[in-house]
Order: sequence, then C-alpha cells, then structure tokens
Amino acid sequence: MKKLFYLIFLFTMPLLGQNDALFEAGNAAYNNGNYEAAIENYEEILNSGETSDELYYNLGNAHYKLNNIAPSIYYYEKALQLNPNDQDIKNNIEFARNMAIDDIEEVQKSGFTAIWKDTVSVLDYNEWGWLAISLAVMFSIFFLIYYFSRKTFQKRLFFTLSMIAVGGMLFAVVFAFQQKSYVTSEQFAVIFTEEAEVRSEPTQRSEEIFTLHEGTKIEIIETYQDWVKFELANGLQGWTDKSYLKFL
Repeated sequence: MKKLFYLIFLFTMPLLGQNDALFEAGNAAYNNGNYEAAIENYEEILNSGETSDELYYNLGNAHYKLNNIAPSIYYYEKALQLNPNDQDIKNNIEFARNMAIDDIEEVQKSGFTAIWKDTVSVLDYNEWGWLAISLAVMFSIFFLIYYFSRKTFQKRLFFTLSMIAVGGMLFAVVFAFQQKSYVTSEQFAVIFTEEAEVRSEPTQRSEEIFTLHEGTKIEIIETYQDWVKFELANGLQGWTDKSYLKFL
C-alpha cells in the first residue's frame, strides 16, 4: 500500500507543478492583454483533469475580454457551481449576460417548495456540511460542560445549548443532502450556437415556436435521441437540437 501511495505521489507531483506553471503563465498572458494565450494555458490545465472555481473564473474573464459570449457565460456558470456565493463571479456573470441577445427575465416561484429551496440554497452542500461538523463540536463541548456542572442553572443552560446545537446539526445535515440532491438532479446547459431553433416537438417537421441565441442558459427537462426538452427561467418550454448546447 505504501508503494502505491509513493507511486501516485511521484506521478501527480510533477503534474501539479506543471499546472501551477501553466496557471501563472495564463495569468501573465491575461495581464499582458494576450487573452488567446491565456485561454490556451487555462484549457491545457482543464485537459489534464484539474478544475477549480478560480480556473473557470479566469477562463470566463479571458473569453469576456474577447467578446466570446457563450464561453464566458459557460465558464462563469462552471465557477458558480463550485463557489456559488462568490460575489466577484456573480458580478462578472451579470456583465457577460448583458452581452447576450436574449433577455430572459426570471420568474420568481412562490409557495412552500420555493421557500424551502431558497432556504436550502443559502449555502452550498459543503458549507452545510462544515456547519454540521461545527455544531457537532459545539454539542460535545456544551454536553460535557452540562455533565460536569454542579450548579442547577449551569446544567439547565448548557443542556439547552447542547440540544439547540444537536438540532441545528441535524438541520444542517438534512440541508446538505437536499442541496446535494438539487445539484445532482438539475441539469443545465448554455446555447453555444449563434441561433438555436426551438420547436414544439422533437422533430424538424414540428412547428418552430421561437429562437434562442448564444449565451442563453436553459434547464434540461428531458432528453430524446438528439433532442432536449428544456425550460427557460421565465417558464417557457420547448425542444431544441442537442448539438446547439454545451452542458454544465
């Protein structure tokens, strides 16, 4: 087992060093205004299998500088998937969306389901997980203080605090699994062609109901052969050719 670990270590360390060098080279090219070279360096890192929100963010920035609408939005979306609460990513993706032709106004959903989803989405599943661990540690501390306290007031106080901590921990665990479920069950894509015909049925003979343009984000509802059924943020649905899309 030790030999296997050393072999993995020996093979991965040069790759990590090479990717760090590529990342720095990409940053240098970006700062010098050579955005094509920056993209080449960043994409070489992606091709090696390494990903990060910072890498996707830098790719989005480089494509934005070149007015590449769909790629910039795509990579900002990828960065948001890994770091959904980063304000810089949120700000830049709004700038990129302003370049897109389609102005899709999001319809705010109401009801208990929408409130539940908004609450769960306050943190990503990793953050809910860390919160659960923190609350578990707090529970242990409060319970130990309660157990060894001799004064009645202290015992009541720390028993109450320990119960609050364990209750919060259980909620955080539930929210973490629910948020993970949302991330894995929902599938989105970005239109990568200049124009994408949207039809009422998954066939070229069906009626064309409207047209979408590059950079528009859609939620995939169903896949049938080379077609996907999707929904826009405003609730409109339709079918389009899968080749028009790049999946997130």
